[in-house]
Parts: sequence; C-alpha cells; structure tokens
Amino acid sequence: MNINWYPGHMKKTADSIRDNLKKVDVVLELIDARAPRASENPMIPELIGDKTRILIFNKGDLADSRENAKWLSHYKKENIVAVSVNSNTGKGINELLDKIDEVMEQKREKDRSKGIISERVRAMIIGIPNVGKSTLINTLANRKSAKVGNMPGITRSNQWIKVEDRLLLLDTPGVLWPKFESVDLALHLAFIGSIKDEVLPKEEVALKLVEFLQKNYPEFLVDRYAVEISDSPLETMENIAKKRGAIMRGNEIDYTRVTDLILDEFRKGVIGNITLETVDVRN
Repeated sequence: MNINWYPGHMKKTADSIRDNLKKVDVVLELIDARAPRASENPMIPELIGDKTRILIFNKGDLADSRENAKWLSHYKKENIVAVSVNSNTGKGINELLDKIDEVMEQKREKDRSKGIISERVRAMIIGIPNVGKSTLINTLANRKSAKVGNMPGITRSNQWIKVEDRLLLLDTPGVLWPKFESVDLALHLAFIGSIKDEVLPKEEVALKLVEFLQKNYPEFLVDRYAVEISDSPLETMENIAKKRGAIMRGNEIDYTRVTDLILDEFRKGVIGNITLETVDVRN
C-alpha cells in the first residue's frame, strides 16, 4: 500500500505551532476516541516541550463505551491529564474548563507573586485533521467561529477565539506527521477520515474496515446490513452491496458505491459504537 500524504501546509502548521507556543499557557490536544493511539500525534511532545498539555478524548459517543473507560483509566495511570468530551453535544465541556483552571492555578499563583494579574488563560488547540477541533471550538464559544466541514484539513489558518472571559483559544489547522509507524495505523486514520480518501486506495480501505468489523464487531454488520458473515471480507462486502442495491448493469457489484456507503456509515457511527484500538494491543 503506497502512502504519500504529507502536504506542504502540514509542515508549515508544525512550524507555526512551534512559533506560537510562547503565546499560550497550555496546549489542548484533541484525539479521536475510536482510534486513540493513531490520532495522538507523536510529534506533539517534541513540539511543545515542557508546555502543559491536556488530552481531549473526543467522539466517545461513536466509540465502544467499554474501551473508552479502559483508555481513560490508562491515561490516569500514566499521569496524562485527559478529559472526555462530546464536541457535538457539549458533554464534558464544563469538566474541560475546570481542568484547565486546575492545571493553570499554579502558574496563576506564581504570576500573582510577581504582581501579575491575569485570569484569562491562553490555550492552543491542536490535533490531526478531522478530529473535531472546529466543532469543539464552536461549542466552547457557542458560535460559528471556525469553519466546520468533514474534509480533513479544512481549517487552514491560525485564529484566536474568545471563550467567555476565562479563556482565549488559538486554533490551528490539523497536522499529521511525516512517517507512519505501521500500515494498521495508517488504515485507522483512513477509517476515521483523517487522511484524505484519495491518498489511499479507497476500496482497499473499505475492504480492510469490513475485515476488522467482521473479526471484532460481526454483530454490527449483521444488524446493520442483514447479511451473513462470510470467511472472506470481500464476499461480505459484496453481500452488503447486494443488500443495499449497489449493483451496476449486468448484475455487477458497484464497488465504488458500496465503498462510499460503508466508510460514510462507519464515520457517522451508524454501523455501531466501534473502537479500532485497545489499550493492551500495540499496533
């Protein structure tokens, strides 16, 4: 599988993050609960150095709740500050704001000892493409402040957003890293839509997703598509196509149509609450 995906604007974003760190007090890194390991950018620790970081565990409503609990427990054991948030409904927002206040209290005390009074926290929000940063910002600010879309990389410039009187957010475009550790990691990013569909063979991505689902969540495929699970992922995918009418002239399978169907329904959470990575399995 050929992977060629690191566009020039992502290098510029990484450089911009590094340059703007001196302007902020804390870094908020957003990850996707369906793929916590794949969506946590390994460049970030090096980029931010000793700057305080809070990990925001987003889209938990689309993931397996059992695995969500395991991941959050794992972060706690690793002394990683993590907060679970649903950026669409606003669930967890108050907890996030309280956590920001908590981690920043030490800095405020230090500033006050120097006669500096600044109650407003400046935070940088970062994450890979399509992880929900713009939606979270709009929920925090209660307005359409960042352009929202379902295409990775849609936010292309840094912008400050005011959240009440307590927080200023510096938004940044989504950024990936130059080299993936494994094909599985790349596939997980493709499944959740963080890599543009034209980068990897889309039909192969959908087939790999069907293979994962029939191994780990076969009941969801049965319930959603009313198909029998075959030993062959390709046959299962073709069965889905037949059930959903993804058929061309001559009774041929319309692989493009069934590919779009499966990927779209997975990304929207229609197939079920699915987690691609578990804490105890390293990909």
